[in-house]
Amino acid sequence: MDTETPTFDALLAGSAPSGGYNYAFLDEVTKRAIRRAILKAVAVPGYQVPFGSRELPIARGWGTGGLQVTLAIVGPGDRLKVIDQGADAGVNASNIRRLVERTTGLPTTTETAAATVIQTRHRVPEEPLRPDQILVYQVPLPEPLRIVEPSEAKTRRMHAEGDYSKVWVHLYEDVVRQGEISIATGYPVMVNGRHVMSTTPVPRWDVPKMDRAPFLQLFGAGREKRIYAVPPHTSVVPLDFEDYPFRVEAFGDTACARCGATDVYFDQSVDDATSRRVYTCSDTAWCDRELDAQEVAW
Repeated sequence: MDTETPTFDALLAGSAPSGGYNYAFLDEVTKRAIRRAILKAVAVPGYQVPFGSRELPIARGWGTGGLQVTLAIVGPGDRLKVIDQGADAGVNASNIRRLVERTTGLPTTTETAAATVIQTRHRVPEEPLRPDQILVYQVPLPEPLRIVEPSEAKTRRMHAEGDYSKVWVHLYEDVVRQGEISIATGYPVMVNGRHVMSTTPVPRWDVPKMDRAPFLQLFGAGREKRIYAVPPHTSVVPLDFEDYPFRVEAFGDTACARCGATDVYFDQSVDDATSRRVYTCSDTAWCDRELDAQEVAW
């Protein structure tokens, strides 16, 4: 007896949890449209692909673009991790995680190595990611040329013609005024030698991790209705000058107050008791893993 091979959508529908929601909240037509936009973005690294951003039960500006990408790609067998500025316990991360759990039934995790899909706001995990993992970025402002050109029509033409002279002039003026390139977040990069791309609000510390990374990177901007991507092993080169090269943040001899780690990106706070600055790992999963390793060693 011949049996018909089930489709991917049928598999998803069969695993949907009860509760009145479609699997992964979004309707299947929307998810297919987002996946088509993702495929186009992967084919043209750094190019911003328009998509029909949908309404979600979270406010725009709180990660709707990244969430729609995540909901469109997760399926049976996936395990999701969501981080907000490196932390798993943030309000934004916790709410997104609960939404995915309730509408898919998929397990979530706080361990970087255990996740197949990682949705992030502001950080790339300190732990190196594997080729079988996907990193989804929540993007507030996807257009790297907006700081030098307010017209959307003109920025589209500049990308099409590869005309990035205004960006170079902006960097030059920054050096003249500040003595260095002072861009702290969303540093502009050249992707695959063709498109200038915004690195979202991730700090400069994380930009080198994007270059020729072995994992797929997907960027979703809900308010701007744009999706773009960096496929595995694709060059991501920061824009800089020979005499003013790109550099990451310097923390000197700073060590984490919890785990003692040094070569990581830190969050800064003030101790109420001593009024002194306290530095801790921005990536809480990394910090917890270091603490666990130290306990095992003892």
